[in-house]
Amino acid sequence: MSLSQPFRRLHVNVFSLLLVVAAGTSAPLFAKAPPAQPVVGGAPISTFQALPKTQQAMLDELERRTFDFFLASANPDNGQVPDHWAPGHEGDPSHFSSIAAVGFGLTAWGIGAERGWIKREDAVKRTLATLRFFANARQGDEADASGAHGFFYHFLDMRSGERFGHSPWVELSSVDTAWLLYGVLFAQSYYEKNTKDEKEIRQLADDIFRRVDWKWFSDGNPLVQGGWTPENGFDYNYYRGFSEALGLYVLALASPTHALGPATWKRFTQPFDKLWGEFQGQTYLAGSPAFWHQYTQSWIDFRGIQDEYMRGKGIDYFANSQRAALAQREYAIHNPLQWKDYDGNVWGLTASNGPRGHTPKGEPDRYKNDPKPFYGYIERGAGLSRAAVDDGTIAPTAAVASIAFTPQIVIPTIEAMKQRYGDDLYTQYGFVDAFNPSFTFTDRALRTGRVVEGKGWFDTLYLGIDQGPILLMLENYRSGLVWKTMRKNPYIREGLKRAGFTGGWLDEKVEK
Repeated sequence: MSLSQPFRRLHVNVFSLLLVVAAGTSAPLFAKAPPAQPVVGGAPISTFQALPKTQQAMLDELERRTFDFFLASANPDNGQVPDHWAPGHEGDPSHFSSIAAVGFGLTAWGIGAERGWIKREDAVKRTLATLRFFANARQGDEADASGAHGFFYHFLDMRSGERFGHSPWVELSSVDTAWLLYGVLFAQSYYEKNTKDEKEIRQLADDIFRRVDWKWFSDGNPLVQGGWTPENGFDYNYYRGFSEALGLYVLALASPTHALGPATWKRFTQPFDKLWGEFQGQTYLAGSPAFWHQYTQSWIDFRGIQDEYMRGKGIDYFANSQRAALAQREYAIHNPLQWKDYDGNVWGLTASNGPRGHTPKGEPDRYKNDPKPFYGYIERGAGLSRAAVDDGTIAPTAAVASIAFTPQIVIPTIEAMKQRYGDDLYTQYGFVDAFNPSFTFTDRALRTGRVVEGKGWFDTLYLGIDQGPILLMLENYRSGLVWKTMRKNPYIREGLKRAGFTGGWLDEKVEK
């Protein structure tokens, strides 16, 4: 199928227009604070080193295959990583870079170098090419620029690095720039050697981070907006309340040049209690899609550090995400909508592709006569959000990237999904983006993927923003490499402290 129209990551406030899955939301939104220890389930939590050799080999292979996605798909000349990618279609003009995927790619090169999957000098070369591009890419109000005010457009041309299609629908994205910056700061702290190239990496990373004008994107407010285009200006979709923006605000507070003020974190966290409560036996910030928990924690180690909100709840964001993963699995076991194959080893809802295309503008009731409202790319999830969407589509990244939180339930899930679905789901580059065993129709239009008789729909694409958390969280579970690297970064430490985080590793001194 043609992929001429790119996929869009939807903003939180759009979901009031979507199908609401109310199953499991009858629990009170405001619950008594839980005990300090996280609630866990399944087999005892085990370190990677304590796993059986067969499971160690399985995880090593999955991590290597996921790393190979970045190696095969990225443009080595400018570091661009595709938003969506199909092997063998590298020259497809509909493929475009996601700046968030570039952030994961920058981190991937360090992981690959550490694992011996790529020579360090090659990792340095790719990292330098990426940072040189973003440091020198044209910034301005022109439709064909790469960014403005230090931020970058959500999607860029894979070859030129310009705003994809010079199109008004491609926004300057604050949150996607944040994921790019996390990769930039990882590179700054990982490449520590006193060589000409690694010194340049550190300097370029510093220049890129310092240039980002968070005050401009807040438009005089304590909060950051979602997007801006030269054609239409700001979208006035401020990030407020629990979401993946946890990581965005750490950076916005960390800036040495354009930082937001002390009111920012308080305003951001003020509505958190709307999503605090009991869901599927867990009491936590029950945000719906898994990526809300995974993106920031792919880089930041929240174990043992707390802000004011979490101090009041007696846990930290890491424990909160443990509970989120356990609740998602429990939701799949209960399976209130009776989707095919949902069980304790097939679970995971997050933003991903799906078996149907986009709902055209002006047609919100497109599926009103369809007993099974399947969607294309959309944020799926299960939690206390009144706009949680579940159409039977499972994204492997939702479960697999939770391995650092709950390996005791994720490792059996990886084993089961590989065994049950074979190479329809697990391929040369790891898991494809998504699958839906309930979608068995052969007479309905597909945007991506294919229907396998007797098994359902399987995507044939990989998404950089879903592959990235798998790679980073596997490595964090195995060695803690990304977390350890980011703990040393002075900007990350400063942003967390300005947000009010204390305790654990954050209170320890670090050599410069």
